[in-house]
Amino acid sequence: MLERIHLAVILEVENRGSLTAAADTLCVTQSALSHSMKKLEQQLGTDIWRREGRSLRLTQAGQYLLAVAKRVLPQLSQAEERLRQFAQGERGTLRIGMECHPCYQWLLKVVSPYLAAWPDVDVDVKQKFQFGGIGALFGYEIDLLVTPDPLLKPGLIFEPVFDYEQVLVVARDHPLAQAPHVTPGQMAQEILITYPVAPDRLDIYTCFLQPAGIAPRRHKTIETTDIMLQMVASRRGVAALPRWLVLEYASKVDVVPVRLGPDGISKQIFLGVRAADGPIDYLQAFIELARQPMAAAVMP
Repeated sequence: MLERIHLAVILEVENRGSLTAAADTLCVTQSALSHSMKKLEQQLGTDIWRREGRSLRLTQAGQYLLAVAKRVLPQLSQAEERLRQFAQGERGTLRIGMECHPCYQWLLKVVSPYLAAWPDVDVDVKQKFQFGGIGALFGYEIDLLVTPDPLLKPGLIFEPVFDYEQVLVVARDHPLAQAPHVTPGQMAQEILITYPVAPDRLDIYTCFLQPAGIAPRRHKTIETTDIMLQMVASRRGVAALPRWLVLEYASKVDVVPVRLGPDGISKQIFLGVRAADGPIDYLQAFIELARQPMAAAVMP
């Protein structure tokens, strides 16, 4: 019945645009490919494609199989690669996805000793800040997700690795610099600078401004932490960042942290993994290293 090659054919036809191109990619003849797919359609009792001139259009059944192919084929490839690594005594690559802009500086402090401790493991960091990290974990695009906002779903495990406080960052000569804390109303006249992330993923909006029905005078986005803090130091706006990151930059840029509200905004960073990958030793070793005081020392 349904085999891996069938899913590969459906995916390649979708990607390449024709049976001929798919056959070339899969290193089979077009006639063999056509025969295999026709036999599958007969076994399933439904068409996978309909011809429209020279083009093939997926039927509803074909669209379903395409979705299955996109989900299953990466998992099979990852399983084969991992089994090959086990067979050859290798460890492979730990692919880390980031849903936390400022966590990159922290990650560097973990990666260096990790690489020294695990010489047979490579590390690849994917900084797709607006990507669906949960989908990337389920889709086997990454092996570990760094996020401050875990989405608990069956099949995934999220481990907290450190606590931090989200604060407002202002220039040292800003009127709010000496305040014990800032109120939402005081933000109404400020230009808020953030990373290029949707407001519904930003703590200063979801935990501070939106509950009070307040919006900043203007919202602008900047990709890099260094430029963001230079803009804040030049009184071009204010930003919201983890306190530990602000203190790390304090000797380089003339900015200060101010508490958001009288109680502040407390957050945690989590590392998410697939539950099935729990026994993998080099993955668990990374999580344990991330919990150590050495990694968290940058977060007063």
